Amino acid sequence: MHPTRATPKRRTPKPDACAWLRIVNDLRGRPSESFGALAVSSRSFDEYRAMFALTDADLRRRILDCPAGAASFVARAPDGYACDLAYANTPGPALLRHVQADNERLNRYIRLYPDQYRWTYFSTADQHRTTRRASAERFADDREARPGRYLPGALPNLPFADGTFELVLSSHFLFTYADRFDRDFHRAALRELVRVSSAEVRIFPLVPIALNTPYAHLDQLRAELAEDGTRTSVVDVGYEFQAGGNQMLVCRKT
Repeated sequence: MHPTRATPKRRTPKPDACAWLRIVNDLRGRPSESFGALAVSSRSFDEYRAMFALTDADLRRRILDCPAGAASFVARAPDGYACDLAYANTPGPALLRHVQADNERLNRYIRLYPDQYRWTYFSTADQHRTTRRASAERFADDREARPGRYLPGALPNLPFADGTFELVLSSHFLFTYADRFDRDFHRAALRELVRVSSAEVRIFPLVPIALNTPYAHLDQLRAELAEDGTRTSVVDVGYEFQAGGNQMLVCRKT
């Protein structure tokens, strides 16, 4: 059974094979130039379990990972789906090459700024590199074997009907790139993630790149979600790689 797609409200141009590459290259960092463009990251299933405090019961739910990048979570989630602009007509080998290049770029960053990280989940930068490269390979293999699980789309307009997924996960995009996306974008994206969920949304982490304090407008966004009828809570998790990044935002419909 596949997710229900929303009926498009208007005809949109078909994205070309490398449109997403141009988009990420246009979104260069401002205060943190050394980090560079938005990364298509490849976090592992085990990282997801830790970041989002996922239980065995959670994993039996219909789950959307968005934006999923090249994470290998869906490869092991029984009823999981991934959504990302990077999947729009992008051949598997080309995407994998880009992801592995991003892995190398991000690994260089953490070697340059080790004090921005907590070396408990990963004990060394070499372990981080090895884990992320292996996860990217697993993602690529699963996307080739089960392309129907990897769906092109981008916040704040996802191609799914209301309440399609029981649990929606969003990792290292909202709040993370606070210097590139304004509060209006964050509000629209959060509302969209809530819309496609029938029960719950979890967003991790709450800290922007290179900072160890939560996103500046988090309280305002939570108040606006409450006005929509969405209850939110900040929950500690047993995972911290970026210093200060050990909490998730949980959104539940009332």
